[in-house]
Amino acid sequence: MSDAHPSLEHFRELVKLWEVSFNQPESNRMDVVVRAADLFDAASAIISTGWGYLSSITGLDHPGTSVRLPAAVEKQWMRADEKIDHSAGAQSEGYLEALYQFVDGAQVGTLRVRVPYHAPDLPSLFKLIPSVSLYERELIEMFGFHMPESPDQTHLILPEEWPAGVYPLRKDFQGLPAKAAETRD
Repeated sequence: MSDAHPSLEHFRELVKLWEVSFNQPESNRMDVVVRAADLFDAASAIISTGWGYLSSITGLDHPGTSVRLPAAVEKQWMRADEKIDHSAGAQSEGYLEALYQFVDGAQVGTLRVRVPYHAPDLPSLFKLIPSVSLYERELIEMFGFHMPESPDQTHLILPEEWPAGVYPLRKDFQGLPAKAAETRD
């Protein structure tokens, strides 16, 4: 692994059993992709050994070719390696991604979990890390992740009357539907 800090090498060893792929974007950061079904076990391995603490969870939306974004929005949100190909042919659905950032000093180890739009299911880490409830509620209401085991599914940010199925942090969000906006005024 060459340039990785010993702490990050330990992080990778802890989750190696569940690793789909990994990337080291900076000398003090490592991203390990795991399957949703393996998230709880990978996080348990990190927590049980005392490797750092869960600092944050971030949601990302990676629209596929079935979602057509205005060019300016696409350019603003997409990284070069994620460019959407709008040419004729097969369309990809796109996916949601949750990034679980664990921190040990200046080292950041991230578990990245990708799920398709049609099945955005993630296990809850609440039984392992009770304070994760706030992050999970945000992922549920702002991105549309499904976490049935998460004990508190109430809105954290949005009003309770917010329309179901409208997720403001997805890239295709265009504002509230006209009828829902009228009822809010």
